[in-house]
Amino acid sequence: MRHWLAKTEPESFSWDDLVNAPGKTTCWDGVRNFQVRNFMRDHMRVGDLVLIYHSNADPPAAMGVAEVTREAYPDHTAFDPSHHHFDPKSDPEAPTWLMVDLRAKEALTPVGLPVLRATPGLEQMELLQLGSRLSITPVTPEEWAILMRLGGRRERSPRR
Repeated sequence: MRHWLAKTEPESFSWDDLVNAPGKTTCWDGVRNFQVRNFMRDHMRVGDLVLIYHSNADPPAAMGVAEVTREAYPDHTAFDPSHHHFDPKSDPEAPTWLMVDLRAKEALTPVGLPVLRATPGLEQMELLQLGSRLSITPVTPEEWAILMRLGGRRERSPRR
């Protein structure tokens, strides 16, 4: 099992939106970055855990834990000219963009960015690196355990 962090702007799609989705599940669409697409395609698997992080919030914060319930498949929003994620270069026969399905598992006590920056053991976390703008990033087992403790969970994540 791997661990991930997925950033979302809460005014576009929030943790609460995921919790209130049918079956607490939704497709994680709109990824338009090749490195993130490759993470989803090559590494994200059913059962992987995902920390949902509100970016562009005051303060930005980790909000909850979701689980991958469907592995990468074509992102249909790329083919819809009326959708704001439309990509005229993406071909349904050879899709450029993919998405995964996520299901909300557990809310956390929100953990704000200032706390993350001040926490020993998270110094190398991708989210905290200068210039990091990826919407999905891997999280190490050690970082995950720290994040879960900060968010009010006592359980340690199994090692890979």
